[in-house]
Amino acid sequence: MDWAQVFASRQSRMKASEIRELLKLLDQPDIISFAGGIPDPALFPTDAFSEAFADIFSTAEGQQALQYSVSEGYKPLREWLAQQMGEIGIPCDLDNILITSGSQQALDYLGKLFLSPNDTALVTWPTYMGALGAFNAYEPHYDRLDPASNRTADDYRATAEAKGGAVKFAYASVDFANPTGMTMDRRERQGLLDLSEALDIPFIEDAAYQSLRYDGEPQPSVLAMEIEKRGTIEDCRTIYCGSFSKTLAPGLRVGWVVAAKEVIQRLVLIKQASDLHSASLNQIAINRVARATFGKQVDLIRKTYSARRDHMLAALEREMPDNVSWTRPEGGMFIWVTLPQDIDGADLLAESLKTEKVAFVPGRAFYADSANGNGIRLSFSCALPDKIDEGIGRLGRVIRQTSAQT
Repeated sequence: MDWAQVFASRQSRMKASEIRELLKLLDQPDIISFAGGIPDPALFPTDAFSEAFADIFSTAEGQQALQYSVSEGYKPLREWLAQQMGEIGIPCDLDNILITSGSQQALDYLGKLFLSPNDTALVTWPTYMGALGAFNAYEPHYDRLDPASNRTADDYRATAEAKGGAVKFAYASVDFANPTGMTMDRRERQGLLDLSEALDIPFIEDAAYQSLRYDGEPQPSVLAMEIEKRGTIEDCRTIYCGSFSKTLAPGLRVGWVVAAKEVIQRLVLIKQASDLHSASLNQIAINRVARATFGKQVDLIRKTYSARRDHMLAALEREMPDNVSWTRPEGGMFIWVTLPQDIDGADLLAESLKTEKVAFVPGRAFYADSANGNGIRLSFSCALPDKIDEGIGRLGRVIRQTSAQT
């Protein structure tokens, strides 16, 4: 069987995630890894989940947890989310919320909903590689989304038309973005809204890290800003994607989408055709744990990750050569390091693994055009202080050695 002849054209756009591959290194005891952008499992509320699962199966709810359910998601969980959304300036009701299998599934569904082959998606440069992976299957082109640029809507529109399609949406993570760790200020967020309105397209707000602010001035959600202007979510173009993966438990794969009802209704149809509904048991357990411990859990994560971020920033200041720079995030899990132009992150990774046993994510994978190879992403969420000191010291050494050879 010649399988290649029957694969859909979109298959050629699907590529293995560099992060997924690098996660395999976590099982090697001699590797110091700053690669995986994953929560520290030592901080998971395991006792709360153990109690929740036991309670579920000690009541009639246990039968419900093992049964088919509605595609929109577990009603009590959506009720809790509606309350939480209201507290951050996003008043909505149950029909504005869809539960997904992590926010990654939400990105896939939104790509399926909006993109036809040769359409254009506007994304930041760099951007979350998982978003590129989700959108790639629908065969789009990409254009650079930069709220500080002077590009006009007409320019974006003409560029998309020249490529055989239309601009369909803008996508960004505006809080502690993966991979840079950077946060957009209110003026930049308003610029995204203004551009989206001028192009008459949706704006997809990836809020996976929104709860993980450690310092700095809190910024309003883009959807909250738009609701403040328009008065109701039903008149808004912003689509908010949230997740419990960074706060409670990534393994349970529970995320959510908040948007105008017309959008949610379309996404529900995609959900029904895709997997019917997210796992009932996981949703019920998340609902119980979120109601009991969410605030306490977020406080613990903020305290722990904030200290690790500070430790890594201090180590970078101490160990990096003068021709290397890096971001200073106010939250999240990541620091973006910019290397000299003549050092490629992928080449540096190969040398680092070979000689220093330090892992990180090369930056090229975060660019839709695979350019800008001199960036690397470091994650501090799972790094203990002694490993940060040792690993950043080794990384500084291999960068100096590589610089001397180029």
